[in-house]
Amino acid sequence: LKEIEAEARDWLSQLGDAQADLEHMERTVDPRQFLGIEINPRAVAIAEVVLWIGWLQWHLRDRKSPESFSEPILQAYGNIECRDALLEYDSKELVRDDAGKPVTRWDGVTTKKHPVTGEAVPDDSARVAVERYVNPRKAEWPQADFVVGNPPFIGNKRMRAVLGDEYASCLRAVYDDVPENADYVMYWWDRAAQLVRSGTVSQFGLITTNSITQTFNRRGVAGHLRGSARPVCLTFAIPDHPWVDSVDAAAVRIAMTVGSCNQSNGNLLSVLAESPGSEDESNVTFRAHIGDIFEDLRIGADIASAQRLIQNTGICGQGMKLVGDFLVPESGVVAFTDEGGPGHVIRRLVAPSDVLNHGDGRLVIDFFGLSEDEARAKDAAAFQHVLDYVKPLRDTNKRDSIRKLWWRYAWERPVIREALQGLSRYFVTLETAKHRVFSAVPPNALWDGSLFAFALDDWYHLGVLSSSAHGKWALSAGGKLGPTPRYNAYRCFETFSFPAATDAQKQKIRELGEALDAHRKKQQAAHPGLTITGMYNVLEKLRSGEELTAKEKKIHDDGLVSVLKKIHDDLDAAVFDAYGWPATLTDDAILERLVALNHERAAEEKRGLVRWLRPEFQAKGDASGDVQREFGAADGDDDDPADGEEPATARPKRGKRAAKKPTATDAASEPAKRARAKPPKAAKQAWPKDLAEQTRAVRAALAAAGGIVTAGDVARGFKHAKQPRVEEILATLVALGHARRTDDGYAPA
Repeated sequence: LKEIEAEARDWLSQLGDAQADLEHMERTVDPRQFLGIEINPRAVAIAEVVLWIGWLQWHLRDRKSPESFSEPILQAYGNIECRDALLEYDSKELVRDDAGKPVTRWDGVTTKKHPVTGEAVPDDSARVAVERYVNPRKAEWPQADFVVGNPPFIGNKRMRAVLGDEYASCLRAVYDDVPENADYVMYWWDRAAQLVRSGTVSQFGLITTNSITQTFNRRGVAGHLRGSARPVCLTFAIPDHPWVDSVDAAAVRIAMTVGSCNQSNGNLLSVLAESPGSEDESNVTFRAHIGDIFEDLRIGADIASAQRLIQNTGICGQGMKLVGDFLVPESGVVAFTDEGGPGHVIRRLVAPSDVLNHGDGRLVIDFFGLSEDEARAKDAAAFQHVLDYVKPLRDTNKRDSIRKLWWRYAWERPVIREALQGLSRYFVTLETAKHRVFSAVPPNALWDGSLFAFALDDWYHLGVLSSSAHGKWALSAGGKLGPTPRYNAYRCFETFSFPAATDAQKQKIRELGEALDAHRKKQQAAHPGLTITGMYNVLEKLRSGEELTAKEKKIHDDGLVSVLKKIHDDLDAAVFDAYGWPATLTDDAILERLVALNHERAAEEKRGLVRWLRPEFQAKGDASGDVQREFGAADGDDDDPADGEEPATARPKRGKRAAKKPTATDAASEPAKRARAKPPKAAKQAWPKDLAEQTRAVRAALAAAGGIVTAGDVARGFKHAKQPRVEEILATLVALGHARRTDDGYAPA
């Protein structure tokens, strides 16, 4: 800003206005124009000093003489306020139980050795008091023209641990327009965007984690970019940039976004190259793109506008989140029940390493769907292992569902398990992976939480998923974890349109899909140590024409990578033929066609035409063909094992014909318009004191609502009900199978 001021002085001089005195005109830049909110008192003092140092340096550079300062030089403007930038409250008070005693919790740090396992487990005697915020509300920001900032980098899964349960609950209750699973930085982004849309500020520029492009954060951005009233326009963005966290010097990836309501093309910078610089800095080379910047921080095909399609619902979901040591020890295999499929206590659990390295998986204990008494009776030895190795960890978990159902996985995935029944195989892919590979898994195996499963056993589907069409779609529609592409069911799979292939085209793709899976597994079985990553790294080099190293030549020979490439090339040609596309399409053209096809399929589904992938399962009980549309939270990015909530994977409701023809829900383009049901207006009920009665009351309220409600909706139906308590009870109902979690709240199971 001082540079701009110097330019103004120079222009005034060139225009012959030598008498202009910017100081007397009160047009100079000085510290009073820089306002701030900082919660750390020490940082407040440092910020004020740094502002004055910067101003003094520029003044001397411009005037060349210390005598040009007017007295007093420093002013106590008090423009950096020491307070919380998001929450205001009247006071904090101790939370007390019915007997008036302060409620305490484990301090989250202190551990002790378990007498049996010898492992460190939470020390429940180390307690801290739980405090309640009185009258929490949004903090007011001072009047300003621009908002800039670098908010704390705290992910949604760490907010409770870092900020405390009460603070996190208050924040989410007060900022109910921010998606519940959004990262901490998104509360600043949302507030700044609201100020721009209201005309209070002209523009904002924020540094956030690069997870802003992930689905759980992207929804909040989309609400402002696609809002009907004065939407925000991104005028500048860098989706992925190196950064060094000043707290622990950790290397992280950040995003930069600038928003205003000036409808103009945005300038998107993508990183071309990085090299180490001096003092923890990086030298970065960018490529500039001009155009409309969407909420996924992309220019080109509007992938973010793609809608979730009914045809893909109910058959894709993330894997088991155990939360505890359920692995069968090597010495305990004989003592436990023999390994088996569904209905058996001991199962195979396939992990990402098994997919990449052609492994068989680990044996795990699985008490899915069993009560505590049933689990103990089913296999006492396995039950004792869980009692010793899992329960101590679960006893201090904040979520009732995880703490009370300690013998079962925190996330059991009952819906997708049901979809897998009767299949001869199913397909999996890694949540985060450099190369998007789909692999077949035996039907009696479980899959790890770092994998997505597809309840499909037709090699045709694996062939289409393995094609470059789906690969490019998944890369663009999904987010990133650091520099690594990230897959999720909601954005990558449920929005993807399969081709309307003929039987002959399907058969060709089916044969190539099976050949692809068989080729990789055969070569890995013949050459232990040969990995999927290694083979596809070499495949990339073959496509680019780069020379292979000696190590890469061995991988090429062991994996028969040229044959692998030929299978993929033939598969792409077959899939393109099924779509009716020419073979010479660019990547952007492929994405544009897939976006257009998605919109076409969504329009078909509005009219009642659904191209089911598994009609015998997905449309069961709906002989009329009419569809009652109901989406749940199939998005694996929203999964939080610490929450213990089981999000019912999106699937259509089965049973009776819908009373009237449904309308499509555009989850991507206008999340603010996604209607949710409200409990019927009636006199508020008294909030029961007993937990069991509270649970029954919440379940009854959920059933009476007749649709999707939030914890806040339910809490408002009772006198003196606290939203955090209602949230816990709803999560317990989900874990027990009496309710399900959706993107917008909760609904009856």
